[in-house]
This record gives sequence, C-alpha cells and structure tokens, in this order.
Amino acid sequence: MSEFDTVVIGGGHNGLICATLLARIGQRVLLLEAKDTLGGLAADREFAPGFHAPVAQTLYGLQAAVVKDLRLTDYGFTEKADLIDLIALSTKEAPITISDDVLRGAQADDTLAFVKYRAQLKTFADALAPFWGKTMPRIGMGSLKDLMTFGHMGLKLRLLGRDDMLEFFRVATLPMRDLVDEHFESDSLKAALCWDGLVGSKMAPRSPNQSVLTLLNRMAGRHEGQHMIPAGGMTGFITVLERAARSAGVEIRTDAAVQKIIIDGDENGQHCSGVRLANGGEISAGCVVSSADPKTTFLKLVGAAHLEIEFTNRIRRLRCDGYVAKVNLALTDLPVFTGIDRPDGRMILAPSMDTLEFAYDNAKYGELPQQPALEVLIPSLRQPGLAPKGQQVLSANVMYVPGELKGGWTDEARRTFMATIMQTLEQYAPGITALVSASELLTPADLETEYHVSGGHWHHAEPAVDQLLMMRPTYEAAQYRTPIDGLFLCGAGSHPGGDVNGNAGRNAAREILA
Repeated sequence: MSEFDTVVIGGGHNGLICATLLARIGQRVLLLEAKDTLGGLAADREFAPGFHAPVAQTLYGLQAAVVKDLRLTDYGFTEKADLIDLIALSTKEAPITISDDVLRGAQADDTLAFVKYRAQLKTFADALAPFWGKTMPRIGMGSLKDLMTFGHMGLKLRLLGRDDMLEFFRVATLPMRDLVDEHFESDSLKAALCWDGLVGSKMAPRSPNQSVLTLLNRMAGRHEGQHMIPAGGMTGFITVLERAARSAGVEIRTDAAVQKIIIDGDENGQHCSGVRLANGGEISAGCVVSSADPKTTFLKLVGAAHLEIEFTNRIRRLRCDGYVAKVNLALTDLPVFTGIDRPDGRMILAPSMDTLEFAYDNAKYGELPQQPALEVLIPSLRQPGLAPKGQQVLSANVMYVPGELKGGWTDEARRTFMATIMQTLEQYAPGITALVSASELLTPADLETEYHVSGGHWHHAEPAVDQLLMMRPTYEAAQYRTPIDGLFLCGAGSHPGGDVNGNAGRNAAREILA
C-alpha cells in the first residue's frame, strides 16, 4: 500500500493550491519542497541584515475562483485590494500615472484614447477569462467535453458582436508596439503599457507573437491586471496558502529535495510509483504531481530513459531563457524621484519603446543592455517590516538581461552591470547612490541555480504561440497529464502559464480528480 495517495513536488503557489484541493476531497497528500521555505519566487528573501524582498513582488493575476475554491479568506486573505499606481517615467516627459484605471499627467488626446484602449482590452479579457481556468482539449480529440470547451469559446467570441470579434482576431496577434502605437502619442506611456505584456518573456515590443494574449491573461484576474500587494505582502499570501493546505490535511516537508521520480514498468506500460529524495529516502504514492518546470521534471527527475525519443526532443527544445534580473537595494532613507511627490507606485523607467527594443537586441546576443529598462517598487512604503525603522527597500525587475552572458557572469560583469543600473536610477532619483547600504543582483542564471528553474524563466517555458494553450508545454503533456501513468504537471510550464495566479495548480487538481 502506498504511503500517500499523492506526492506534490514543489512548494510554490501552484503546488500548494493543487495539494490543498486534492486533500480537501480526502486524499493523503504530501508536499515536498527543496528549500527551507515555501513560496518559490514569492518566498521571503533577506538580501541584507534586516532587509527583505521576494523575487515576485506583487499580485496581478490572482483568480477569484482560486480565492473561492480554497476559501482563502478563512485563512487570513483579505479581499480589500491595496492597488498600486503605474507611473511612466522619462527624462524627457513629465510623469504619467495610471491610478485605478484613470490616466493622469498625459496629453488630452492620450487621456481620451486610454479610455477606449482599456475598455477594448477589458472586453477581450472578459471573453477569454473562462478558458484560462479550463483544461485545453487535446489536439485531434473529439470527446463531448472537448467539443463543449471549443463551443463555449466560440460562443463567447461570437457574443462579442461582429465588429468586436473581428477586432479581437486582429489585435490578439499584434506586437505590443503596434497595439499601443495605434492609440497613443507619449513615448514613455507606450513603453509602460508594453511592460505588462512583455515582462518575464523573451520578447520585445516589435516581437511578433502573443504578448497581447499574455496581457489579456493577466487582465483576467480579480483586479483586471492592476498590481497589488496583499496583506502581509507576498510572503503573507504564501502563509495564507500554507494555512489552507495544512488545514486540509496536507503534510508539508521542507528541505526535502527530490532526486528522482520512481518509474515502474510491466506488460501494461510504465507507472509512476513515488519519489526518491536527495537524502536517499523513498516515498511511495499512487500519483506524483510536479510543479517543477517541464525540463526539470522530465529530463532530470524522470530521465530520458523512460520517455519516447520524440517527446524527449520536444522537451529539450522548449524555450526557457529567462530575461529578467532582480535588483534589491537597502536604502538608509527614502529616495526622491523627480516629479513624484511620493514614490509609492510601480515606476517604469523606460523613456521609449526603443529603450526596450535596444535592450532586447543586446540581450539576445548575450550582451548587457547599455540602457536597462526597470520596473521599480519601494515595497517598504506599504510594508514597513521589510526594512529597519526609518530605512527602505527598493526592489526592481530589470529587462532584458541574458542568463548566458558572453564571458560569463564574472564578478567584474556583475559590478559593471550594477554600476549601469545605478547610473540609470540616478537619472530619475538624483542622489540615490549615496543612500545604498547594501545591494543584491539576481541574474536569470542565479534564479536558475537558487530556485531550480530551468533558464531562470519566470514562466518555466516561453509563453509563445507554439507553447501555449493545448500546446503548453507540448502535446502529450498539455492537459496536466503526461505520457507516464500517474505523473502529472501543475506548474507554470502548464496552461495557462506563469505569474502568481493559481490557475495551473487549480486546473491540474481538477484534471487529476476527473
């Protein structure tokens, strides 16, 4: 008899959500996390004595269904949103702020255009919203359930009306640059609006693919894509998920790295029967669910010997090059940003879309961006406990930064890049360098090593057209099931993708229980 009905590998938010929903129906569930804390990229991180900042610093796509199904409000999650303004900064233009869907500081034409722009995107996001929380049908399958899913999707799009439906099919595949160029004049505003479709991916404003679809996915959350910091911050949110999991009966073990997924075979085929830990122990289970990225799951934990060569080759070819670096600064005081009364918004430091495009061009050749684009937040203004009294934390996402740098990430390369980042910050917050008492740079290579994410990619696999929907991460593993009986996926490499929205974990649990 198996020790557990299900073992879940990985204690990020998707693993916690999947484990909780399985335990709720009476399964004996064990969750194993390699690190000493839960939460993955959203886990607490003390980067200097007394200074804290997780890699994932905000919520912006959390699904209402996840909150409801896990009864998160019972465990301390508050529905009250602490929404964060988006501020477009430029050395050539005055700051432009988007606060609760209202544009301020822009020219009159851009202000009027923004109303139409947001209304159109909300319409499209609402039409697609139900499908991020569904299992996408397998290619070539024709079951009643699959036909109903396609029928539902078709009906939702048809109900948009003829004009909106045609516009949806045109807009959904546009590069972000084309979309915002159609509506706005301000260079800094256009760059800031591009950010939420591009961040975390290996795409720039001109890249033809699906960045608009990514933006619509992010707008399907509880606050239509607006960023928020939950009560207690991101680590507080993970604490809520942990409480829900333990209350449901999930057994959680940290410092419990999985070395191998155990595969048994007989005349009926292969079956997953448990896991072997790095310490040599083995745990038997009727089902194993991996929230690790697909390359880690199949190539390291399962092994190519247990997979068909065609499937193995598709997994090897998955694109998962992370392009986002993380910078954390410990500050002795609050910096002053030019033109801003109080820097408590999400500040995009990218004067134009060319800033993003040129940084991307550098990165794709393994070079450091000459002018990095930054998303800057001072979370300690909303969570004073992140820093000692009277001091502050600055946390920034930096695009585009290659994980595989020409010449490698040497100490000299790190110092050079940090100097470039500080020069960029000085343009917007003069004197900020003198306030820095400690700093941290996490490159995609660091994220890969420390958080066990292939390529350091936020989303475990690039959210491109050939790696989305019923193709995510690839066929034969795109419905959370895998070619091996008893092995499932529930991480960001599954539909609908990354970000802290919980859909992959919730969808996987429902598929396992189907």
